[in-house]
Amino acid sequence: MAKSLRSKWKRKMRAEKRKKNAPKELARLKQALNLDKKGEAVMSDVQEIATVVPADKIKKVDVDMAGEEADDGKMDMDSKRNKKTLLDEHGQYPVWMSQRQAKKLKGKRAKKGSQGKKKKGLAW
Repeated sequence: MAKSLRSKWKRKMRAEKRKKNAPKELARLKQALNLDKKGEAVMSDVQEIATVVPADKIKKVDVDMAGEEADDGKMDMDSKRNKKTLLDEHGQYPVWMSQRQAKKLKGKRAKKGSQGKKKKGLAW
């Protein structure tokens, strides 16, 4: 389906456009980075936009945080969810479950409730 004449032409024209705009895009990127002659960004301009923190301070913070979170490595999960029916305490299914799956599980739950009572009668 992607081999039609129209798609080939569009692909060709997009490639031409990329070639044409590449020098402008490169100049715009360099201007955005505001590179000086050494090839490094000028920190005074960057500090206006974002807070600049030296790398050694960041590494120290990461080490400190790693020391605090040494609790078995378990994820914080929703423990109030029934594992069999997948319902939480409010009777809601998980977000990832589709409507079709939820309806199927709901049908199974309803069927189990009605199986307890059987009609009396002759078994042929």
